Amino acid sequence: MAPDHESGGRTPPVRTAPGRVRPARPGDSLPLHRLQRHLPDPSPSLLELGLTASGSAGGTVLVSTATAADGTESVVGYVLFVDGPTARHVAELVVGPAFRREGRGRELLSAVRVGTDAPVTLLVAVENEAARSLYESCGFRAVERLPDEYGDRDAVRYRAAVDRSAEADDPQ
Repeated sequence: MAPDHESGGRTPPVRTAPGRVRPARPGDSLPLHRLQRHLPDPSPSLLELGLTASGSAGGTVLVSTATAADGTESVVGYVLFVDGPTARHVAELVVGPAFRREGRGRELLSAVRVGTDAPVTLLVAVENEAARSLYESCGFRAVERLPDEYGDRDAVRYRAAVDRSAEADDPQ
C-alpha cells in the first residue's frame, strides 16, 4: 500500500504491469512536489518551470502512474528532462519508495530516449549505487567523474546513445 503522501489519501493504487507513462498535467503539481522530496538535491523551481513550460526551454516532465481499484490515477514517479544543443539531459528522476523495483524508472528513462537524435545524459552521486545500477542496465555508460559536484559529494556523468529500438516500439 502506498503511504498517504504518495496516494493523496485516496484508495491505494493497485500493482499492475508498468506501462503508464504520460506527459505531466497541471493537476500533477502537488504529487510531483511531494515525490521530489525523495531526492537528495531537489530543485523545486526547476520542476515548476518544467510543469509550466513543458516541452520548451523549461524542460519536459513525464510521469509514471498507478491506478486504484476504483479507477483513480495516482502519480508515483516522474522524470524531468531538458533538450540542449548537443544532448537531452535528465535533470531529475524519482519513483516513490512504495513503487520502486517495478520497472518504472526504466520505463521513464526509455520514454526520455524516444523522439531525439541526441544522446541522453544525466548526473548521479557516486555513492548512489542503486541509481547507477539502473542507469547502466538501461544502456548508460559512465563518462566522467565530477569532483564536488554536489557540494562535498562527487558525481558521475552518464551518457546513453540514441535508442532506436524504443522508437520502433512507439505506435505513434
